[in-house]
Amino acid sequence: MTYRPLADEIRPTTLDEVVGQGHILGQNGLLRRIIEGGSTPNLLFYGPSGTGKTTVANLIAQRTNRALRRINATTGSLSDIKDVIADVGTMLAPNGILLYLDEIQYFNKKQQQSLLEVIERGDVTLIASTTENPYFYVYNAVLSRSTVFEFKPVTAEEILPAIRRGIRFMENRLAGEARCEPGVEEAVAAACGGDVRKALNAVELLMNAAQRRDGVLTVTLEDTRIAAQRSAMRYDRAGDDHYDILSALQKSIRGSDPDAGLHYLARLLEAGDLISACRRLMVIAAEDVGLAYPQAVPIVKGCIDAANMLGLPEAQIPLAEAVVLMATAPKSNSACAAIKRAMADVRAGKTGDYPRHLQNIHADSAGLEREQGYLYPHDFPNHYVKQQYLPDPLVGVRYYEYGENKTEQAAKRYWDAILGEEENS
Repeated sequence: MTYRPLADEIRPTTLDEVVGQGHILGQNGLLRRIIEGGSTPNLLFYGPSGTGKTTVANLIAQRTNRALRRINATTGSLSDIKDVIADVGTMLAPNGILLYLDEIQYFNKKQQQSLLEVIERGDVTLIASTTENPYFYVYNAVLSRSTVFEFKPVTAEEILPAIRRGIRFMENRLAGEARCEPGVEEAVAAACGGDVRKALNAVELLMNAAQRRDGVLTVTLEDTRIAAQRSAMRYDRAGDDHYDILSALQKSIRGSDPDAGLHYLARLLEAGDLISACRRLMVIAAEDVGLAYPQAVPIVKGCIDAANMLGLPEAQIPLAEAVVLMATAPKSNSACAAIKRAMADVRAGKTGDYPRHLQNIHADSAGLEREQGYLYPHDFPNHYVKQQYLPDPLVGVRYYEYGENKTEQAAKRYWDAILGEEENS
């Protein structure tokens, strides 16, 4: 008898059995209404693994009475697509074909363009799936001819019914009664990271490894913790998860939430991505804490140096200190905003010649700098003297605005006083 994984054995046969995705498959969900209507357009499913994309494609094929053909873009080719089209109208597919193209992001532009012939046929329906953002990875002509639905990670609570169904199935397969210690089902649900397939794989492993005594299969919490360790991590250094975690880390610290900041740092470190964590923490120190607490830059740099010297796992300690320090520090993006405004002017061609008195005197005779008209600020009271620094076309432009924090407001008061003295002199 051919072995089939538990996740395939108990794959849902109706929409009501699909766990999660209530936003599109609930009683009034748009995708549910499309499927039940019987006329399915070309679709693009976007979301993490194990959230029901393939299952829903199977259900659509059954509902429309079309032959289901699957191609995985990681190994598929143009010839595979041509072979699918060749079956249309034959005894293999008398009512047409539903082509399920998994991981479409692995098709290059030419391969994706070849799908246009499929999309525009009435007897072939394309359902493509991807774990990456389709607006970045799918060719625009394909995207514009498809309806995109996002599949979201399934919550632990939503996964519990599937876990219990898996346990019941394994009882029949193993001819024994399952006896799970309290908390086993919840531990599996929490550890799978929203991936139903991963949860069912854990159930299958635990049931196969359960100790049997008098027809009773005992599943312990300790075995569950060992089987599920690290499995809740969703992370791909080359994919969306990488940038999502970094974005969540920065926005949490910017929002002054040390707990959320520590959570996302922990996810990065658990995935072993020390480099990305260090780089993003330096960005946060300069961009978000900024001039409100300028000491943050050297302090965070010191934490990062210590982390790289220690390596993981000890690196988590100085990096955690950096996260907490910045999350609880005053914030200012004044310098960041100022340089963005300056860069925008430069890119727009708003430049002009350097004022003569600011130019380097390498082409002039020694000792003639004063003839350029340059006033040396250190020769004046408060080490300041009024003179033009911006090019003529930009005179009067202001890029930097003082932030509303103690440090920058202290600097503002200092310069307001000096400039006031200058005007009154």
